[in-house]
Amino acid sequence: MQIVTSPVELQKICLKWRCEGIKVGIVPTMGYFHEGHKNLMRIAREKADKLIVSLFVNPTQFGENEDLDAYPSNHEGDAADAKALGADILFIPEPGSMYADDHATWVEVPQLAQGLCSATRPTHFRGVSTVVTKLLILTLPEYAVFGEKDWQQLAIIRRLTRDLNLPTTIINGPLIREKDGLAMSSRNAYLTQEEREQASHINAGIRAGAEAFEAGERNVEKLKDVIRAHWKQHLPLGKEDYLEFIDPDSIEPVSTITDKARCAVAVYVGKARLLDNWPFYL
Repeated sequence: MQIVTSPVELQKICLKWRCEGIKVGIVPTMGYFHEGHKNLMRIAREKADKLIVSLFVNPTQFGENEDLDAYPSNHEGDAADAKALGADILFIPEPGSMYADDHATWVEVPQLAQGLCSATRPTHFRGVSTVVTKLLILTLPEYAVFGEKDWQQLAIIRRLTRDLNLPTTIINGPLIREKDGLAMSSRNAYLTQEEREQASHINAGIRAGAEAFEAGERNVEKLKDVIRAHWKQHLPLGKEDYLEFIDPDSIEPVSTITDKARCAVAVYVGKARLLDNWPFYL
């Protein structure tokens, strides 16, 4: 496995591969790998001739007073994992090599970047969209694999890839959970033992709503009441950032489930802001 830090060097390698007809897969990450990341790498490795894993804590997707400086890292362990999973290149650029001092160009998908995470992180998806576009231009991959944990992000990346005619197929990687249902996240490392025990009830509350849905409830406000009641009882350390039912493609909120919807949530537990989502499909 080759470790590359220069965007120019990475682009030269990938242009050569594409001219030779070699299919490239990329898994963009911010590092501190868990089983969710590893599963994305397995998916890309199976699809592609060459696998690139990027490890870049992208500063432009963090707002003021967020955890950019405290984001967990383990470069040595991540490199060992990427190599073991068959990565050909681990791309670890410095922020200055990805963003010039006078950087002034942004990629945005405003229609999909409304509500949910954007309500409290208004510039977040601008940063995500820009860095993903950069990575796809640098590597020109046949495939790029993104996890389903952040459903809004996935929808935005699909749309920007389509709208900008980027020659890449976006592949969903399933949301991977701990045994107790908590969605795997690098930010789970922030949780104390008590917080970790309660955090599993983020998903347990959603599943309580799913049980009401399976029993015939279609009104979104009533489903939210079920979820919040579970959280109030079992997740007193949690603070809801949002709880929404959305169309899985347009990301627009729905009030009644007539076909398919996605329940998307963000909950603060201690210092960690944790995401989850669940399908409510007829």
